[in-house]
Amino acid sequence: MVRKRSLDLKRKLQQIDGKGYRWYKEIFGEYEYPEFVLRVDHVQGDPFASPSKVTVWLPIERTGIPSWTWANESRRIALCDFLTRVLRRVIQDIARLHRGSGKSGLIEVLRPGQEILERDSVVLRDGRLEVRMLVGLPAYGRRITAHEAIEMFFKEIPKIVRAGLFYDQLDHRAMREHIETAEDADWLRARLREEKLVAFVADEASLPRVSGVDARPMTGPDVVRFVSPPSLRRTFTLPNRGPISGMAIPEGVTLIVGGGYHGKSTLLEALQLGVYNHIPGDGREFVVSVPGTVKIRAEDGRSIRSVNISPFIGALPRGGSTENFSTDDASGSTSQAANIIEALEMGAELLLLDEDTSATNFMIRDHRMQKLLPKQHEPITPFIDRVRELYEQFGVSTILVIGGAGEYFDVADRVICMIDYRAHDFTDKARAISEQFRSERAMETTTRFGSVTPRIPDRSSFDPSRGKREVKINPKGVGAILFGRYEIDLDAVEQIVETAQTRAIGEAIFYAMRYMDGRRTLREIIDQVMKDIREQGLDVLSVKCRGEMAAFRPFELAAAINRLRSLRMRQRR
Repeated sequence: MVRKRSLDLKRKLQQIDGKGYRWYKEIFGEYEYPEFVLRVDHVQGDPFASPSKVTVWLPIERTGIPSWTWANESRRIALCDFLTRVLRRVIQDIARLHRGSGKSGLIEVLRPGQEILERDSVVLRDGRLEVRMLVGLPAYGRRITAHEAIEMFFKEIPKIVRAGLFYDQLDHRAMREHIETAEDADWLRARLREEKLVAFVADEASLPRVSGVDARPMTGPDVVRFVSPPSLRRTFTLPNRGPISGMAIPEGVTLIVGGGYHGKSTLLEALQLGVYNHIPGDGREFVVSVPGTVKIRAEDGRSIRSVNISPFIGALPRGGSTENFSTDDASGSTSQAANIIEALEMGAELLLLDEDTSATNFMIRDHRMQKLLPKQHEPITPFIDRVRELYEQFGVSTILVIGGAGEYFDVADRVICMIDYRAHDFTDKARAISEQFRSERAMETTTRFGSVTPRIPDRSSFDPSRGKREVKINPKGVGAILFGRYEIDLDAVEQIVETAQTRAIGEAIFYAMRYMDGRRTLREIIDQVMKDIREQGLDVLSVKCRGEMAAFRPFELAAAINRLRSLRMRQRR
């Protein structure tokens, strides 16, 4: 691409003033400004279409941002996250909206949530800092208004770049706190495995959220900050913050018990998002979980393809095998069994379950039900009879919120009780109760769990086309992806936090097809996709979506593929 002068862009805009909107295609290209290079990557078809895409780039040294801010991977990701947030605030202060029809006058970068994620809105690679913006090229009706476009390209965007990227304009203290908080959380998360822990919740953490649809921390005098039970308290010395104390949850089987509305699920929700770093002030900055933490729930109606669910679901009536099980409409118990097996297939380290979102008959059958309905008439082996085996055979730990099944005391390593949002170690009490009141229920399995059977996806079952378009992939908010003619339902995949992740997952499914050769397993394919992203960045997934994607985990990519209703799989034995 031949780079032109910025004056050439101004001249071109003046030449197309008043013409039909399609003439904006003439400005496609790269332009040299005094402090940066601006590239018009994509021009929207009309003012009501998806906005145009513009990239601004310059050497990082030119911004004056010191090298300590990107000295390692953790700092680099946090720096780019911080700059994305600054740019959003700066754009709100500088950009003037409503310059005509449709999206005219829009200037935007990705909207971050409470998590510090790698996004492709701001990218730092090989000493080059890039900002990817969405720009609504202005028009009245479908006639170009050049003077408005010139104001955007030559007044507002240069101001945004200077105020949002140059070190002398940035809040140095906030930048340092943002970067060092992320680095400390990464360091703490890395220590968990070394210390044979699966999670850590810092003292004084603020866990409650504003609401189920607002992830910001709840504020006010009624918010109870977390305090670790003395028996579970550990202290770590973080690289930047120094000593920090909190509740350390060891490997094994942990129960979270307590009355309704006392904070059990709030604690579990914090742990499920402990796989991500959080911004300063979130309250969960130092709530961390091992990277392989997967939330498991029942999911009525989901499709399942060639999963060996026999460790949990035995032979079906009339001799139906569950060793290679498929269905278009899974029950709660069957879906929960498949969700666990699929998580194990991808290398899960820690399973999180909440009885409120679990199938009751999957979790336990009590003594009376066992007497009424003997085992030979019940194909389900409940989770209570497999949870210890998952840890002892596979090294997979479990944290389970339970409020109505004290039988789980018999299989737990520890019991944390939430009373008025405060955590107490009730392990000894639970064991004493188990000794005093012996369980009458019988274990419902005499067979080993067995190995997890790898599966190989059939590439021909992936069709991203829709109508005349060869590839049609769109996120539908956080909870769904339109992949060709099929909508992938991700509402039950609770560890996706941003639509930008959903968009990236959709693109990653299409990208993964290149590795589907009939020999590679699903995990091998996804491992290769994640390797490519680590080495080349999110840009490797898509050209057209640049500036609109955020990093995701292999577990969520696998979950999306497993929920594609056209999917065909075969087992590799």
